[in-house]
Amino acid sequence: MEVTTHTPQEATLEQAVKLGLREEEFEKIKEILGRTPNFNEIAMYSVMWSEHCSYKNSITWLKTLPRDGERLLVKAGEENAGLVDIGDGWGCVFKIESHNHPSAIEPFQGAATGVGGIHRDIFTMGARPIAALNSLRFGKLDNPKTKWLLKGVVKGIGHYGNCFGVPTVGGEIYFESCYQTNPLVNAMSVGVIQAGKMVSATSHGEGNPVFIVGAATGKDGIGGASFASADISEDSVNDLPAVQVGDPFEEKKLLEACLEAVETDALIGMQDMGAAGITCSTSEMSAKGEHGMIIHLDKVPTRQSNMKPWEMLLSESQERMLIVVKKGREAEIEKLFEKWDIHCVQIGEVTKEPLLKYYMHGELMAEVPAESLVLGGGAPVYTRDYSEPKYFEEIKKFDISSVPVPADMAAIAWELVKLPNIASKRWVYEQYDSMVGTGNTHTNEPSDAAVVRVHGTRKALACTTDCNSRYVFADPYKGGMIAVSEAARNIVCSGGVPVAITNCLNFGNPYNPEVYFQFVHAIKGMGDACRKLGTPVTGGNVSFYNQSEDGPVYPTPTIGMVGVLESVEEKMTMFFKNEGDVIYLLGTQREDIGSSEYLHHVLGVKMSPAPHFDLEEEYLLQETVIKLCKEKLINSAHDLAEGGLFITLIESGMQRNMGFEINTDAQMRKDAWLFGEAQSRVIVSVSSSKASDFEAALGTQVFSKIGTVKADGHVRIDGGDWGHIRDWKNAYDEAIEKLLA
Repeated sequence: MEVTTHTPQEATLEQAVKLGLREEEFEKIKEILGRTPNFNEIAMYSVMWSEHCSYKNSITWLKTLPRDGERLLVKAGEENAGLVDIGDGWGCVFKIESHNHPSAIEPFQGAATGVGGIHRDIFTMGARPIAALNSLRFGKLDNPKTKWLLKGVVKGIGHYGNCFGVPTVGGEIYFESCYQTNPLVNAMSVGVIQAGKMVSATSHGEGNPVFIVGAATGKDGIGGASFASADISEDSVNDLPAVQVGDPFEEKKLLEACLEAVETDALIGMQDMGAAGITCSTSEMSAKGEHGMIIHLDKVPTRQSNMKPWEMLLSESQERMLIVVKKGREAEIEKLFEKWDIHCVQIGEVTKEPLLKYYMHGELMAEVPAESLVLGGGAPVYTRDYSEPKYFEEIKKFDISSVPVPADMAAIAWELVKLPNIASKRWVYEQYDSMVGTGNTHTNEPSDAAVVRVHGTRKALACTTDCNSRYVFADPYKGGMIAVSEAARNIVCSGGVPVAITNCLNFGNPYNPEVYFQFVHAIKGMGDACRKLGTPVTGGNVSFYNQSEDGPVYPTPTIGMVGVLESVEEKMTMFFKNEGDVIYLLGTQREDIGSSEYLHHVLGVKMSPAPHFDLEEEYLLQETVIKLCKEKLINSAHDLAEGGLFITLIESGMQRNMGFEINTDAQMRKDAWLFGEAQSRVIVSVSSSKASDFEAALGTQVFSKIGTVKADGHVRIDGGDWGHIRDWKNAYDEAIEKLLA
């Protein structure tokens, strides 16, 4: 077909600024192109150079994270998701990403499409998703808007996951006032792949055909990447068209068709269409393969008539993939997708010259160098100024001696067990199908991390998402270390060996020096913990601009971690098993109530230091727990987290209505002993017949024998009867449901 070289009207600086570009960025684009861009081109740069796509304010610091490890098969940033070797010819592909801003405006579709998008990142590499997890943050649960957001997000996650056929096996939810306007919705997907089956997000080979497969393109999601790169306000509801609409059944068909296409060996590369849609997939594949493409937008299947070129280029309609096929294999691929009743339309071809040329009915609409659009190519890179937050002064003033020790500890404990951050999330997880699909969940018996079977092997994967953002707020460096360490602690308490992490870094506006301080120091803490624990970073997502008129959210570097169990039989559960089992505390008790749920939500002290943490102590503890699990010296393991020792004991007793009898340390504040959240501690239960072998195996690990398991179900502390475990369990289970009602 003969084409013209006429281009649409030139863009103006005013248009560029309205689209989110800075004046110096507009000038840089003119320099790259050697001319003034037209509107279609400036729209493309505005999304590809947005924070959401380019990481322009974060990439400098992200590169300091450890990205090497003996199990890593793909380094961070090289593909859509991380890939680690789990042995026996199998790999695990996993990633976590945010869908915060869309979920704040339209919680059901925002959360649902977040789930769909993260699963596409997994199967675009040729892996089959086997598990989903999430990390959610909302405002106070007594607020009507929070209830609306929570119900919408949970329904969206459950709907998409249940219909798509991948079990939701784990996650976390926190409720803090700073998330009132700007909730966080982080979605994680875990998949498995056989060696040699990976498909790269690349394009090469002049003349190879380019296909769009999956759903038709519509006007939903246009500008979503730019929308995610701005603060949330009351006017954000006007950006509702930026929220995508998902169809899990279409994605299920797309999954099966794509995995079948991988088996044909007819693919050069495959890339999902997430943020920035056709623009992103064509530019990233072309830049990676050092080739270009000619794309005919009028051939793209659309849901609406008369879509403009820029709308088609930027649409983030869901359930779409771009694939590059080996020339001569077109009919084979078309027939395969036709079998699954999915659009499979050739919209272009690969060119040797590394330029992207987009046509509409023969007229050139945009022409840009592929490399100039992408991360690591022409996209700008900034390092922002940062300064210590002023609120640190308030934190430094905290003195534990100014907090009186309550007279009635049982009454405090009763309040604690019903706090939304501690209480059972049953209302949420009962809406998720944890057994859907291929039955990968090994068992629903509770453990600190979710354990899923890898079919075709004896192996299992332990998966978790973790971050206590109040700790990061109090001390970004220490809080970053704790986030990584708690994830790893949950893995080892479940019988696994931590392998690698993915991260979702949720922060406020990077142009705020105090927010950027939080970001930089959290990254430093994460990096140090990852290096010590041997869990390199495989990739992830940065989500800035999580703030409203009320200010930024807590700095929330959510950690998604995967560990390996050589056999599903190695799974360790968190609950007490037998009458008379000895309860041990591994780790050191400290007179520390900093940033605890007890101090923050029961006593109302909002500014206090992060809890005690020592990386060397953490490393020794985790190595010890791994050894104890391998040698089968313990019957349960549960790490101490929100609510401290008391909540850990209560949670350990609930599954089988087992009580316990313990004695506190008379030399310590009783509230710190019971409710403090000092890190690097784990509760284990041990058969009395194995107690001597257990203690001998501990080596230099600090430990204390604190009590015994009681089959009568009573909770006894220092000789006093604190009631029956069933009563504690009922209060724990029903707290959130009562608040929602």
